[in-house]
Amino acid sequence: MAGNSGGPWGGGGSSGGGGNRGNNGGGNNGGGKGPGDDGPQIPEIDELVKKGQEQLRVLMGGRGGQGGGRGGRRGGGGSQPPIFTKGTLAIGAVAAVVLWGMASFYTVKPEEQSVELFLGEYSATGEPGLNVAPWPFVTYEVIPVRVEQTEHIGAGSRGGDAGLMLTGDENIIDVDFQVVWNINDPAKYLFNLRDPQRTIQAVSESAMREIVAQSDLAPILNRDRGIIAERLGELIQSTLDSYDSGVSIIRVNFDQADPPEPVKDAFREVQSAGQERDRLEKQADAYANRKLAGARGEAAQTLEEAEAYRAQVVNEASGEASRFSAVLTEYNKAPEVTRMRLYLETMEEVMRRVDKVIIDDNAGGEGQGVVPYLPLNELRKSPEGN
Repeated sequence: MAGNSGGPWGGGGSSGGGGNRGNNGGGNNGGGKGPGDDGPQIPEIDELVKKGQEQLRVLMGGRGGQGGGRGGRRGGGGSQPPIFTKGTLAIGAVAAVVLWGMASFYTVKPEEQSVELFLGEYSATGEPGLNVAPWPFVTYEVIPVRVEQTEHIGAGSRGGDAGLMLTGDENIIDVDFQVVWNINDPAKYLFNLRDPQRTIQAVSESAMREIVAQSDLAPILNRDRGIIAERLGELIQSTLDSYDSGVSIIRVNFDQADPPEPVKDAFREVQSAGQERDRLEKQADAYANRKLAGARGEAAQTLEEAEAYRAQVVNEASGEASRFSAVLTEYNKAPEVTRMRLYLETMEEVMRRVDKVIIDDNAGGEGQGVVPYLPLNELRKSPEGN
């Protein structure tokens, strides 16, 4: 009976059964409890303990499995093979080196530059080509420094009234322009500007408002756009340089400068009327200048003619006076001769202007004294009259 009662406890082997009986303090007591209803609960508790030990071994780096559990129940457990062998450590070291190299070596394109940070502080600027930043102590950021970037200011950027500005003569103008820029110092660009694009937009708009406020409306609309664009670029650059921003302004494109949309048609009519007024004023000025120049020319001609006549009369009078003085001197020397000469000269002057018929009183017979006279003067005038 004693051997039969120990069967349910030691069915797995004599050594196991003896051990159990020894632990229980006696075969009878253990046998009395074995055949009862509580007998099957003991193996379930043992299985739960084994599973807990197996899971703990897995968490501690061991190898678990059903085979190990059975071996433990059979022979009290066995030793597990180690996980970290020399091969696995070598593979892990190579993988770590590869990952470190991938995180540390980087390439910079020709149009880019990199900024390297040592423990979060600026360390150096990387040039184009292959660079190394030992991770995790050194990190980097690649920035396109030669790429032209454009900021739109005015109606084309935000719409609405963004481009409306007040001129110096208290008129409102709607402007639209672009600022083209790039990066000349990536370190300053990263650390001195919190939001570079918004900063450039704000500085550009402020500079344009300053220039427009100092100018009148007409020059902005007509002839001064190039001058304003050049001055605007210089003002933006000087302001950004004062911020130590690391940004270069390449050019400013001044595209639009028009009156506000609600009054654009009326403004064009005013401009047309002003141009028509200027045209008529220029025509009137040209006519006035032409008439004034003609009158001045005629006045100058009359003055010149009067001056010439005065000079002629004075010269003739002077000549007559000189001639009379000379004649008087000769008359005082020989009065009769001088008187005859004056008589003959006077008669010659008188007879030159009249038609003449010469009669010889010494000729015989009536009418025989009349000498035919050939009118040479009339013959000379006849061909001219024909």
